[in-house]
Amino acid sequence: QPQNRRVRDAEFAQNRGAILAAGKTEIAKTVPSKDRFKYQRVYPDGELYAVITGFYSYDRASTGLERTYNAQLAGTDDALFVRRLVDMATNKTPEGASVQTTIVPKIQKAAADALGNQKGAVVALDPKTGAVLALVTSPTFDPNDIASHDIEAAGKAYDRLASNSQHPLSNRAAREIYPPGSTFKLVTAAAALADGKTPNSRVDAPDRLKLPGTSIFLPNSTNCGGTKITITQALKVSCNTAFANLGLDLGEDNLREQAQLFGFDRRHLPDLGGVASQFPDKMDDAQLALSSIGQFDVAASPLQMAMVSAAIANDGVLMDPYVVKSVLAPDLRPIETHQDKELSTAMTPENAKELQQMMSVVVSQGTGANAQVPGVEVGGKTGTAQSDPKRKPFAWFTSFAPLDDPAIAVAVIVEDADIPRNDIAGGRLAAPIARAVMQAAL
Repeated sequence: QPQNRRVRDAEFAQNRGAILAAGKTEIAKTVPSKDRFKYQRVYPDGELYAVITGFYSYDRASTGLERTYNAQLAGTDDALFVRRLVDMATNKTPEGASVQTTIVPKIQKAAADALGNQKGAVVALDPKTGAVLALVTSPTFDPNDIASHDIEAAGKAYDRLASNSQHPLSNRAAREIYPPGSTFKLVTAAAALADGKTPNSRVDAPDRLKLPGTSIFLPNSTNCGGTKITITQALKVSCNTAFANLGLDLGEDNLREQAQLFGFDRRHLPDLGGVASQFPDKMDDAQLALSSIGQFDVAASPLQMAMVSAAIANDGVLMDPYVVKSVLAPDLRPIETHQDKELSTAMTPENAKELQQMMSVVVSQGTGANAQVPGVEVGGKTGTAQSDPKRKPFAWFTSFAPLDDPAIAVAVIVEDADIPRNDIAGGRLAAPIARAVMQAAL
């Protein structure tokens, strides 16, 4: 009975295994304590890794990896059965397994420092394997407060966080979805290349486009450089009307299929409760035009937009993102080891190479100039998403580097971007954060 306090006391008094970042950095560990529970769960850099470790508490259950790997960490998993028998026979205190994550401390710290107090999230992936190199969300919380042996104080700390209007307990990186804005133009561009178009194919780019079947006009937020421009130029300056026309030409089935090849409409990163990003069903032409530029009902997590860049960077192959590399018994024997897995071929290698070059033009000459890294060729795409006229826009940036041998793909969202609505918010606010993360990795 989980409600039985003696059962709960016994579990809370266990010597849980550690959760480790790359380089064996302990991000959750257990230390002896001089109270009735004997062992205290401690988070050395609590706020920095809270979204990954989650918390382990007496009254408020657990979240994050503490929850997903509870049986292994507590030492009650079937794989540790023999170990438990040996411990019992030798009268040794049972010890849990440790969980080795893929998180790289210096990349995680760079992401957290660059995001600062801005509300938002950062995800960094290894394009070749799918390993999550950094996963940051802001505002965050200190899991030590909820793991306290002062049960009353821990309960109050949890209630305070749960009722906070800024939602510090939310995993904005993998469990929240937002309108992706112009970062979604990468998906539309990929669909256009799959349809036989080239980077130099020309598209109508009027100053404003009347949405089919309505009296509403879609404006551009930049000077597109002409009324008929190449797809490369349209991506470089993030031209709304060109991409809306491209989407209308491609049709909703092609666009939806391309989005799903990049991972939309499927859950990812189940270890951290990741949710599915969404591409809408059954649209009229006006809704299709808006969806082509990442508006209407298109919704994506930062993890999903990092996956789009990662697949493009990896010559079109999308790898399954993962955050746990292995689970090790107390004697360091591997109990579980992750095997890299391909999710899909989102693009042909030839088309992916062309889109890589187009993304490099966005950074070297276009809206993504703030992501430039000295001596490194970077590919990227800005986005400014407006979900509601009453609220400030979301600033997005997604990128990868280096161009010739990608080692990292990044997505950044800053909620409530405090700049004029028609500004390229992603370029101004989110791109410098992505740059800091890429520099830490390279």
